[in-house]
Parts: sequence; structure tokens; C-alpha cells
Amino acid sequence: MLFTAKREIFEFIDQHREKHSIAMMCRLYGVTRDGYNSWRRRGTSDREQEDSELFELIRSIFNRHDGCYGSPKITQELKKTGINVGQKRVARIMRKHGLLAVKSKIYTARPGTYKHVYGIKCKIEGIELTRPNQLWVGDVTYIKLSDGSWQYLSVVMDRYSRKVVSWSLSARRDVSLTLASIDRAVRNRGHHPELIFHSDRGSEYLSGQYRERLRRYGISQSMNRVKNMNDNAFMESFFHQFKTERIKRQVFDSDKQLRSTVTEYMRYYNNQRSHSSIGYVSPQEFERKISC
Repeated sequence: MLFTAKREIFEFIDQHREKHSIAMMCRLYGVTRDGYNSWRRRGTSDREQEDSELFELIRSIFNRHDGCYGSPKITQELKKTGINVGQKRVARIMRKHGLLAVKSKIYTARPGTYKHVYGIKCKIEGIELTRPNQLWVGDVTYIKLSDGSWQYLSVVMDRYSRKVVSWSLSARRDVSLTLASIDRAVRNRGHHPELIFHSDRGSEYLSGQYRERLRRYGISQSMNRVKNMNDNAFMESFFHQFKTERIKRQVFDSDKQLRSTVTEYMRYYNNQRSHSSIGYVSPQEFERKISC
């Protein structure tokens, strides 16, 4: 075990003094018994008191975000309230108290599901985004209920602000699911010239009905390059976050229960969850700031 200061050694010895000989631990970690006793007599230092107060704030933020924030985001949240603290210190306090943020597993895309080359091109390679409603991205994921049945979630996101502009949930994965989410997106955000909608090459997005709906709205359609799933990495990342932070942590007995969780998460994601790529603010706050 590696310690960075004598204080940490003394803290460790103090925590384990009822189980092990103090003299033995002092010899093992290269400190004196007198030094340990002097440390105990001095009591809690100012730094330790600050750490204790800081831990209460860290724990409050950690719990408020359901254990999904690690030290980088918690540090930024503290700075927003005027507390200037380093990330390493926050990480140390979190380790000490066993606060470990949930993390999603690394996902390795497996392209090549579709063998044919479709006429819809990828229009987002090298695109420079400067405002919301310039590029929407969409995808569909699946969620299993406790009875073994499946629910399918379609999401449309503004890639510039990371805001979820619409979603739809259904027991069937078909064009009606994705039509519902694009219709709702247009109702929520309106019509915008030169707007691009990008997705993978799923059958729902390739259907003539869906392509016609985009044309009616004046939206240009873009799709992943063949055998390149990373073109839609933002949606992949969103779904992994969503499943890690909500879906994998509970069992859903009904579509009603699942819908309630999705509704809560989308509200949380848009209005509270900060994103490092947009300056550690929520998508809603980011859009509000750039509109001023």
C-alpha cells in the first residue's frame, strides 16, 4: 500500500488499531509510536475539518445525480457554487469514503449488418456545427421487461447542444416508432432550413414512408457510411449512459413503469445532467446561454 504523507499513515493506523498492534503497524509503515501519539493528541487538523465539510457537499451532489457523477463533474459543480477545489482532492475524498460513480462498459461496434450500398449518403463528415437545429441525430434501442417482452425506444437529439428533442416508446420496432419521434421533434422545435437528420441504416429509417416524412418537413437525410457505425457515436454514447444510469439498476415489470423512468431521465438529462463537451452545463442551460 502506497501512502503520500505521514498523516495518511497515521489515519490508516488509527482506523485499524483495534485489530492490529499499533507498535507493529508503526514499524511496518516506517513511523514512530511517539509520532502517532502526537498526531492523535493534536486532534483533527484544519485540513481534515475542511475535507469533512467538503465530503458532505460531495456526497450531496453524488446522491443528487444518483451516483452517476465522478470527480470531474463534481468538481465543476462545486466550482459553480463558488468552491474552488482541485479535482485530485475531490477524487481523494471520494475514494476515502467509497463514492464510486457508475460507469458504462466500452462498446465495440460491429458494423456490416447491411450488405447493400444504399443511395442515402453520409452528409455529416467534417461538418462544422455552430448552432442548434443544424443537425439532429437519431437511433433506436431495446429494453427488456421482467416478463421477457421487449420495448423499443426511439430518440432524436440535437447534436450541437446534446439536448434530447423528442422520444417515443413502443412494443413494436417499426416505422411508426421512428415517425412518432420525428413528428414530435418537429412539433417541439419547429421547421429549420438546411436541417440534417442523421441515423444508422436501420430499416425504420430506410423506409419510403420515413424518407417521405423528412422530405415533407424539409429535412435532409443522412446515414452512416457503410461499415462505419461510429458516424452515429453520439447516440450510441447517449444510450449507454441512459442504460448504465437507469436501466441496468432496476427491473421493469411493465411498460408503464419503464415509461415513467424514461420520462424522468429525459427531464433530468436535459435540465440537470452536465456535459463536459458543452462546458459542464446541462443542454437546456447551454441553449439558454447561447440564445442570450
